[in-house]
Amino acid sequence: MTRPAGRLAAYTYEEYRRFEDTNPARHEYVDGQILAMAGGTPAHARLQAAVLFALERRLEGRPCQPFPPDLRVKVVATGVATYPDVTVVCGSVETDAEDPRAVTNPTVIVEVLSDSTEAYDRGDKFEHYRQIPTLQAYVLVSHRERRIETRRRAPDGGWSEHVAGRGQTAPLEAIGADLAVDEIYDRSALTREL
Repeated sequence: MTRPAGRLAAYTYEEYRRFEDTNPARHEYVDGQILAMAGGTPAHARLQAAVLFALERRLEGRPCQPFPPDLRVKVVATGVATYPDVTVVCGSVETDAEDPRAVTNPTVIVEVLSDSTEAYDRGDKFEHYRQIPTLQAYVLVSHRERRIETRRRAPDGGWSEHVAGRGQTAPLEAIGADLAVDEIYDRSALTREL
């Protein structure tokens, strides 16, 4: 993410929604601020597409649906609104009462890391996401090496982490699927050398 778009005074969620609905660029809403999302690199876009494609194939005919990065997710508990790289919703899609374009019940969220967002994706963003009651897995796809980290919600509400590297698979038990690391990175010459 980059600097706030416009004034530094806090915006209401309704102001954000109206701004977002009339603006061609995407923005996240965090702590009353409207934050412009940085443009991704071609390698980032290929990793994002590879994850979406893999999940589309694995979830075909199942009650879970993967969505591309233009789906807004709202964390009701904190009021944050984001656009994850890939979002999986199982069962019926539920939207926010004040924002029908924002999904509130993701089961899995995937973020492809970048230099500009990695610290935020690993830290504050995860702190917001973990407050979504339906979220069962948060997946971080490295942009530097063949590495997929999966943070999984345990039955007691705690979180555990699984790291998969070259030749391994990142299990997503909550949706009955997995991500084969080499399959994700081998789909494009842009990421094949990682």
